[in-house]
Amino acid sequence: MFLSSPRLPEPPTRIISLVPSITELLWSLNLKNALSGITKFCVHPLELRQQKEIIGGTKNVNVEKIIALRPHLVIANKEENVKEEVDAIAVHCPVWLTDVNNLADAITMINEIGQLTFTLTKAKAISLAIEERFTALLNLKSTITCCYLIWKDPLMTVGGDTFIHDMLRRAGLVNIFGHRERYPSISFEQIRMANPHLLLLSSEPYPFSGKHAKFFLEKLPGVKIMLVDGEMFSWYGSHLLAAPSYFKQLTDVSPNGPIL
Repeated sequence: MFLSSPRLPEPPTRIISLVPSITELLWSLNLKNALSGITKFCVHPLELRQQKEIIGGTKNVNVEKIIALRPHLVIANKEENVKEEVDAIAVHCPVWLTDVNNLADAITMINEIGQLTFTLTKAKAISLAIEERFTALLNLKSTITCCYLIWKDPLMTVGGDTFIHDMLRRAGLVNIFGHRERYPSISFEQIRMANPHLLLLSSEPYPFSGKHAKFFLEKLPGVKIMLVDGEMFSWYGSHLLAAPSYFKQLTDVSPNGPIL
């Protein structure tokens, strides 16, 4: 079944998280002992991968293994997980499906999971701290344009209806493809024509590195290239506590800072 509201009759003691950023949030809510299963991409904190059952990746979870663990609660995400797999799990287990497209959604999600897991006081403390730290970024408004790449072949970026776009905006950057669909494929020529100040190469889902930065510098002369921590732009749990200070540092060095 799907939960129609964030309520369970008692605190869940067997939770499976299909979302890396939510796994980290559950750990921050002191629910480490309640976690029964996580994905292979749940890398924060790293110790969990040695202690918890790995139930596959975010896009190819082991449905049978999840059902066999008899969880009180499975937490999934509309974008990160596969609908057919989530539907199959929901036939046997309570599933809470999250849908996060911006900071406001993330705050709501954190508080809902707090309510769902009987840790609402701690969740509210985390969400309030996140809101306060992002409020301090309100003066980071500029005309620095950027293209944020998430994939190399084909080149893929982010459109306006995405969590990453909202984070770029809050970091004081203007997404040149903000008018496009969620994750459009683009060409080098389209980047050249838009002429952004910055080309941001994310560390995930494609692991861009220094060798890629040199390649893009040759393809796009005049555009400043920066490698960025993709988790800061796309993780929407307690990881958001660290994002504002990272964005502030990024803005301080843009566009005259590190160029590869």
